This record gives sequence, C-alpha cells and structure tokens, in this order.
Amino acid sequence: FVDRAIENIDLKKEKRALESKLFHSYDIIGKGQAMEKIRNLITKLSNTESRIFISGPAGSGKELAARQIHKQSSRSNKPFIVVNGALLDPQKYELELFGSENMNETINYGFFEKAKDGTLLIDEVTEIPLETQSKILRVVIDQKFKRINSNHDIKVNVRIICSSSKDISKEIKNGNFREDLYHRLNVFSIKIDPLNKRIEDIPLLVEYFIENICNTYNYKKFQIKDNNYLLNYDWP
Repeated sequence: FVDRAIENIDLKKEKRALESKLFHSYDIIGKGQAMEKIRNLITKLSNTESRIFISGPAGSGKELAARQIHKQSSRSNKPFIVVNGALLDPQKYELELFGSENMNETINYGFFEKAKDGTLLIDEVTEIPLETQSKILRVVIDQKFKRINSNHDIKVNVRIICSSSKDISKEIKNGNFREDLYHRLNVFSIKIDPLNKRIEDIPLLVEYFIENICNTYNYKKFQIKDNNYLLNYDWP
C-alpha cells in the first residue's frame, strides 16, 4: 500500500513537471492584426508604471499579456505574482492578500508583500468581495496596508495589473464591483479578442502546440492534415 502511494505521488510530480514544461511558455503567438496591436500596446505600456486592466474571455491570453508587460518593464528582475480572485478561499481573501502576524511574531506574507517591487496580477478581480475591494482601493490610494492582527503600516511598491473575463460595466451596474476601484485600476486598458475573432492565428498556434507536445513527450513530429476543420470551427 505504501509503495503504491509513493508511486502515485511520484507520478503526480512527473505529470506536474511535464505540464509545467508544456504549458508555461510565455510567448504570445499570432501574427494577425489583432495580436500585432496587442503587442504594440504591451510594448508601449511596459515603459510606464501605470495600472492596467486587461479584459477578454477565459483562455484568450490575459495572463500572457500581463507577463509580457512585466518582462519588458523596469521591474522584470523582480517578482511577478499571480492571484486568481475566483480561486481564493472566500474566508481568506484578506489573509491571502495582506498577510498576518501571530502572537509569537510569526509573519505570514500576503500577495502584496510577495510581489514587492514587482508586479501583482489580480486575475478575475470582479470575484473579490466588496469589503475586500474597499481595502484594495485603500492600498492603491495610500500605497500601504496593515497585516491582519497588526497595527503597523506596510509600505508597498507594487505595480498592479488586473484582469477579468466578465463584462465589467455590468458588474458595476449590478453592484458587484466598485466603480471607484475600477477607475483607479483602469488607468490603461487592454482588450483581448477571443480566438474566433482571430482565426488567422490558428495555424501558428497549431504548429506551436504540436512542437511543444513533441518536444515534451519525445514524439515524432506530425502534421495536421486538415487545417480547414480548425479554421472553420466556431471556437466557442
């Protein structure tokens, strides 16, 4: 039983390592007009310190765009930290973001401190509760915050990039997202189109992923015989 458990753990570690090698490349693939526009905008915004709001459907490349902004910025040798608002424990939003101090002076660092001098990407920011949104707003305005169970201010120098796959205007209208916070976060905006609006990039993406799969799993290089099927698919 123990041997099987150890073997299962090893297999899971190997799977994670392979997935990391396969899917954690941060290139933006595509030579269509839409992606060229995104690239130019990334280059332009990378030279600023301004906050950026990236919108687009799930899987469109919002995190890739944020990583490229960080990579091309003066903060590139500092941390790039990603926090997904949709995946945080609802009971631990503030703990995760701002950290805490315990009675024995043990410090748990939150995402804002982990991203010190670097870039913090808050993905699916509209999923964060309103109460926590108000505290993020204070951080944006004052550039400081308090850890949970602490009375000391922590100064923070972090570039904040936020992203969402939801219609932000609807979220504000429905009372799910603070309009004042949105205006603070949306100094500049990037809108990434879904794949079905940039069909011309599909052949390049196919080639890119085939090459990654073959290199990762040591497969013989193969070709897709009928690209027309992929080009004509509606990509929901």
